[in-house]
Amino acid sequence: MIIMKKGATAEEIASVVHDLKSHGLEADVSTGEIRTVIGIIGDESRISATHLETLPGVKEVRLIETPYKLINREYSALFDGKTESRVVKVGKVNIGNCEPVFMAGPCAIEGKDQLMRIAEDVKAAGADILRGGVFKPRTSVHSFQGLGSSKEGAERALSWLREAGDKYDMPVITEVRGESHVDLVARYADILQIGSRNMYNQDLLIKVAAAGKPVLFKRHFGASIEEFLSFSEYIAASGNKDIILCERGIVPVGRGKNYTRYVLDLQAVPVIQRETYLPVVVDPSHAAGRRDLIATMSLSAIAAGASGLEIEVHHNAKEARCDGQQMITASELGALIESCRRVNRAIRDSGGDYTGYKCKN
Repeated sequence: MIIMKKGATAEEIASVVHDLKSHGLEADVSTGEIRTVIGIIGDESRISATHLETLPGVKEVRLIETPYKLINREYSALFDGKTESRVVKVGKVNIGNCEPVFMAGPCAIEGKDQLMRIAEDVKAAGADILRGGVFKPRTSVHSFQGLGSSKEGAERALSWLREAGDKYDMPVITEVRGESHVDLVARYADILQIGSRNMYNQDLLIKVAAAGKPVLFKRHFGASIEEFLSFSEYIAASGNKDIILCERGIVPVGRGKNYTRYVLDLQAVPVIQRETYLPVVVDPSHAAGRRDLIATMSLSAIAAGASGLEIEVHHNAKEARCDGQQMITASELGALIESCRRVNRAIRDSGGDYTGYKCKN
């Protein structure tokens, strides 16, 4: 990281950026209340720290020893001296603030009437953001692939999602499964979701970042925390730092009998919050795969410091075309949201600050 002197001129900053580009590198320029910091994007071995320190306006060059430099808390603190988490703003909703945010809706959009009914119910239950799947990555080719399996079906479902969000005054989130879907989804959705299977898809991450919308980025079920954060860096390096990280369960070693779908790694929540300034949310539905565990895992996630939850809801889970076993009802969601808010208030009132970084009021 290149730390500029206090009062460095725009010409000096531009000169440093030009020098980096002449060496085949890109620059992330962040100007805060204290100073301007320039993050180097690319193979920094192409240029020496000694050379950079001789450039006009440069105070010092500092090494950040992680592969996820641009989302690192140390990087943020360098230019503004602050350590609060980033707040991702989506309409009237603030993700990463003191109050947890709740994203709820069906696993898959099956029809307009179904979506509108669920949207009305989750709004009444206290949800902040409407979720609904259009493109459904499935293990089996014979499973329901979502209405996005055809271009006409995808646009129709996305228009319903947008209509439902507007009608009930909620931002909407849906998953982007491939590069060819990005532009279409970005026309309708407020948040673009990268599912766990696509965590390693670098080209998709870069294209989604370029859409200019907030990105909810899910951890792959076999990824280490370092891998998860390193691949989120692709989004930040493409100029989009409105990233919401999502823990959704990992495959354990030696689990034995298949009691749950995955194991929810709640330790990852405070660990990631110490490493980055990005908000972290939890998806208990995909982790547990069982509706009877959703409430327990949701409360535990909020207690661990999660900035929000993404929960699957259906008015009649027995008739759901996919993942009915892990969806709860809107009335259950309402009770769960109230319980989560009480847990959050209790922790704040007690002075609990498990991450070491206080939220913004």
